[in-house]
Amino acid sequence: MNEYDVLVIGGGAAGLSAALVLARAQRRVAVIDAGEPRNAPAAHMQGFLSREGLSPAQLLRLGRQEVTGYGADVIAGRVSGVHRTADAAPRFEVRLADGDTLHGRRVLVATGLRDVLPDIPGVRERWGRDFLHCPYCHGHEVRAQPLGVIGATREAVAHAHLVRQWSPDVVLFTHTDGLAEDDREALLARAIGVVEGPVARLVVEDDALAGVELTDGRFVPRTAVFVRPRMVPDNDVLADLGCAFDDQGWVVADPTGRTSVPGVWVAGNVANPRAQVITAAGEGSAAAIALNADLVDEDIAAAVREYRRST
Repeated sequence: MNEYDVLVIGGGAAGLSAALVLARAQRRVAVIDAGEPRNAPAAHMQGFLSREGLSPAQLLRLGRQEVTGYGADVIAGRVSGVHRTADAAPRFEVRLADGDTLHGRRVLVATGLRDVLPDIPGVRERWGRDFLHCPYCHGHEVRAQPLGVIGATREAVAHAHLVRQWSPDVVLFTHTDGLAEDDREALLARAIGVVEGPVARLVVEDDALAGVELTDGRFVPRTAVFVRPRMVPDNDVLADLGCAFDDQGWVVADPTGRTSVPGVWVAGNVANPRAQVITAAGEGSAAAIALNADLVDEDIAAAVREYRRST
């Protein structure tokens, strides 16, 4: 049976949290997941109350067990297309890459985002280990160690000031960016070192970051390096559905995740680049409650029409 109340596209924390709420509300739910979570390289999650130190993979495994325990379906697969059907009420058809087709009254998109990393040798291999993005996720684990931040954009400079909260030994590598003089002054005022010049590679010894090598041969010992990557939402599904986007390419949605297309909701990093795992889970729950209320309104209208026809 491929008929559902809600089709959840994306099986991370946001999608599974939404599915859990909806399944407990007696809705027929399917979660379609391509199995490519953003935080897969990370060994542990931090800052998630009661789940501190749990691996992302284990969180998803536990989440799937809970969701399927309430009768929802979790489908491993990739969405190849989605469109709204011609029905007066919102109805959707989701096609999978294996040729299967699912139908739903509503769609919740929780497909996350992609981190675009600098093109520096060693970066991808160390991503989520000792080449890091979020100091709230990883800062405590590398506290008081020699740390680095790559980039001299305003965003990268702000990141360096943030990382400084976890260590007195922080160096900003300007790499290919120019550093504004007022930014340089603020960095020096907070005892954040500045190393000019392009970064050649991350140096790894015994499967651990040893430092940063510049193109001129200089070597700066560091045990962890942070970067603020460019974040690109995985929003092809939302574009196919005709959802509105803002000037930066992020979907427009209200606080519950309702998009400009009736029947389509979003949750997590596909709409909010700042959402951590616990935040994404909360957004999934909030979207599910609003989405279920929308379905209840539709159920009421249908019941009234049937009642009037029968009286």
